[in-house]
Amino acid sequence: MDITIVFRIAAVGILVSVLNQVLIRSGREEQAMLTTLAGLVVVLFWIIQYISDLFNTVQALFQL
Repeated sequence: MDITIVFRIAAVGILVSVLNQVLIRSGREEQAMLTTLAGLVVVLFWIIQYISDLFNTVQALFQL
């Protein structure tokens, strides 16, 4: 696993939290929720390969 993925996830988290606070303060709660959801989806797309590799490793380890 590369360390850059951790930094990318952290950067998206910081960006989403700032956007979330700005949108909530301006009275746009719906857009804030959608921004948070979009950030979550982006991060999940980035880490889905790592999750797949983890399940394959566990499966090979226990020979299931």
